[in-house]
Amino acid sequence: MASSEETLLLPPSKHEAIYQRFTPARKRGIVAIVSFTGLIPMFVAGTFVPSIPQIAKDLNSTGPIVSLAVSLSVFAGSLGSLLGASYSTFYGRKPIYLIGTPLLLLGSIGVAASRTIPELMIWRFLQAIGSSPGLAVGSGVIGDIYKLEERGQAMGIFFAAVLLGPALAPLAGGLAAHYFSWRLMQLSLGIVGLLAFFLVVSFFPETSHPGERGVDKLEPGLHPTWRPVFINPLAPIALLRSPNLLATFAGLTTLMTDYVLLIPLAYTIGVKYNITNEALIGACFLPAGLGNMIGAPLAGRLSDIIVVRYRKKRGGIWYPEDRLRATLSGALIFVPLSVLISGLLTEYVPGKLGLILNLICLFANGIGVNTDLLLSLLYCIEKTHRLISFSVHQRLILLI
Repeated sequence: MASSEETLLLPPSKHEAIYQRFTPARKRGIVAIVSFTGLIPMFVAGTFVPSIPQIAKDLNSTGPIVSLAVSLSVFAGSLGSLLGASYSTFYGRKPIYLIGTPLLLLGSIGVAASRTIPELMIWRFLQAIGSSPGLAVGSGVIGDIYKLEERGQAMGIFFAAVLLGPALAPLAGGLAAHYFSWRLMQLSLGIVGLLAFFLVVSFFPETSHPGERGVDKLEPGLHPTWRPVFINPLAPIALLRSPNLLATFAGLTTLMTDYVLLIPLAYTIGVKYNITNEALIGACFLPAGLGNMIGAPLAGRLSDIIVVRYRKKRGGIWYPEDRLRATLSGALIFVPLSVLISGLLTEYVPGKLGLILNLICLFANGIGVNTDLLLSLLYCIEKTHRLISFSVHQRLILLI
């Protein structure tokens, strides 16, 4: 169905006022804070991978066993993102940050103090849960404060800042593991979480649209304000009944190629080209991170141009699907070719030439993955925007 964002929930004047609550300078400050909190889960994931050989040696285990902590943290991050996103629509964005960052601090201290693999897994799970709302809730914040025609560029800037993580985190983790200790790196993540907590408390306002939170719609006396509300974090999965939203799973498949290339990097590129220094292994992640940083703002700006162009052609009517036009180059060219060529290079091309070409493939994969992932996420935000009030209303009915 064609749509005009001005008619989703509010008349045009009120619609404009919603996005004028904060000055441009204040919006930039908000984006800076949510970018910082979104950067944290990238560091939680990225600093761990180059340290796997040292962690395995320290805990008397093996690389494949320690690598299970990566899979566990991905699962925990997914669960935490669902919880954070679901509860942020009910209680608001700020409370989610104020709960998540202390969990990150506690989990990071636990990981740093781990002496056995089970301890590592438990604390790693908590650490990932605490850091996970950064990306999901941060994307919601961008949708709260920027209009349709500004949102792609703002989301691109947000992702570019967040995706400093894949560029810098492996290098930081490798340097820490080689010259200091992986435990020091994990403890540092807890300190960063504490800093994020104080930034949110001091400078981050509630960005949810006035009167749109679930807690704002509770009838007085029916539910005490002190009593926690249970919200099914899996409820948003029902939105996948929409074929269009289900199609955005292409973003998930492209993201999987990132993990396929990067997680075993120490055992593929590292072994093939005789790289044993953890810092150098971490540096091999830089091209993928740089590709992420460059691809995100370019894709966001390009998608804004496409949306404005097609809306103008239709006389002010827009389709959320217009943004997906900009994903084709990443999904059809950059991602599949970079994975295929990297595999062939690792198998058949030795020496410095093979390493350089592999790093170029990682750069191209980073551009492609985040072109597709960013715009798929932005499409989901816009496609479901008009469903928010209905979804909250359903939850209130179930609650009562």
